[in-house]
Amino acid sequence: MQLQDKRCVVTGAASGIGVAIAQCFAQEGAKLVLADRDSEKLAAMVTQCQQLGAECHGVVADVGEVSGATAAVDACLARFDGIDVLVNNAGMLTQARCTDITLEMWEEMMAVDLRSVFLATQRALPAMLAQRWGRVINVASQLGIKGGAELCHYAAAKAGVIGFTKSLALEVSSQNVLVNAIAPGPIETPLIDGINTAWKKAKAAELPLGRFGLAEEVAPVALLLASEPGGNLFVGQTLGPNSGDVMP
Repeated sequence: MQLQDKRCVVTGAASGIGVAIAQCFAQEGAKLVLADRDSEKLAAMVTQCQQLGAECHGVVADVGEVSGATAAVDACLARFDGIDVLVNNAGMLTQARCTDITLEMWEEMMAVDLRSVFLATQRALPAMLAQRWGRVINVASQLGIKGGAELCHYAAAKAGVIGFTKSLALEVSSQNVLVNAIAPGPIETPLIDGINTAWKKAKAAELPLGRFGLAEEVAPVALLLASEPGGNLFVGQTLGPNSGDVMP
């Protein structure tokens, strides 16, 4: 029970990596606030975590909206009188050549994949700093490190998440608030449903491991960063469960 009674927020918790992290945290004794914009899937996820023995609440929210980005943190502060772990996992992915990316596509990507990370983290920080303990875990992407053709807007947002993670870590680690990122490679989740088959086939062939990862192979990385003593020395790091796609 590595997260016994830790008050944890997971955004994008009704799909993909968010589901796996929520399940993992529930099994490890966390008190959970889960957020997602899909109310039906979120309700099912909350029930599942409760069945695993966790105290769990759901918040229907779209992190692309300013109020939605902070809704789960606000709920955690209200219900549990504080917050210990924030997992900024919610995100979106679309595919287009740079010349075809509209301003609306660009701004939506930045709002969902980057601005929401800033807003939720900024809301959580005062409570974490006051108690001199906190963990912020931002789900980025290996494409934020290496880039990706037809994914300029996505890679730019995720690179921003990594830069934000490092900069904030320099600000708050001395107060025992540890900020890190996870940059998964291609993972078999609904997030990649909109990517064409040719791209996915070519990407799989590039990977030293020869396959995409699974969400349940990423969740233990989040648990490591959230736990003690396992996560105690990670400061501003970007961990890469990426099938060998990036080797820093």
